[in-house]
Amino acid sequence: MNQDWEDRVAALWGLFDDYAEEEEDEARFRAEVDALVAELPEGSPLGPFEQACAWDSTGHSDKAVPLYREALELGLADVSPYKARRTKIQLASSLRNIGRAEEGVALLTPELDAPSDELDDAVRACLALCLSSLGRDREALSLALGALAPHLPRYQRSMANYARLLVEPGESPGA
Repeated sequence: MNQDWEDRVAALWGLFDDYAEEEEDEARFRAEVDALVAELPEGSPLGPFEQACAWDSTGHSDKAVPLYREALELGLADVSPYKARRTKIQLASSLRNIGRAEEGVALLTPELDAPSDELDDAVRACLALCLSSLGRDREALSLALGALAPHLPRYQRSMANYARLLVEPGESPGA
């Protein structure tokens, strides 16, 4: 779609917090998303992506899941690799919310080896939540510490080593 449409979508999302958490306000927000989606050409993966985000952000993970899947199936990765990666993160989170964390793990694990971008920490955070939901807390903590370590003012090396040792026990982390 064109930049004007993208700008209007971004502007609407910029106002999201202005909508109360009342069902009628959430429905009004989703209707405004639907109005923007109606401007898209038929079959655009951007439509189900934006609708999934709207359902998800208003507390309806169950309604978001099929829309996220549709966006990916329609080729969102060809239109926007960045939004496709966001979709995988958000879909995994929604799957976890509806009790299907194992699917979230399967979806995000390959993302650990994807080309690095600003979403790397979000991948790890969401994957950690999915793992924790499955009772795999050591792996979850390892991912969370590994994501946090580079942002610390000190102890980056030690924390990165501690993170690794949570899943590979038996060594000293060093300093």
